[in-house]
Amino acid sequence: MKIGARNRLEGEVVEIKRGTIMCQVKLTVAGGAIMESVMTLDSLDELGIKIGDKVRVVVKAVNVMLIKE
Repeated sequence: MKIGARNRLEGEVVEIKRGTIMCQVKLTVAGGAIMESVMTLDSLDELGIKIGDKVRVVVKAVNVMLIKE
């Protein structure tokens, strides 16, 4: 997938908090820093993201998107 965002980090999913429609995904990135992303449960399930997965963190403006390859 081609995207225009240039700020990309590698991360590992360490926690997922599920709500009724949305979820909060917590990751560790380089240097042990913690980042979080919020997405719909449908997106989480479609991407198949689970604890322990390695994901790419893409930061653009105020949005944080996760990409699993």
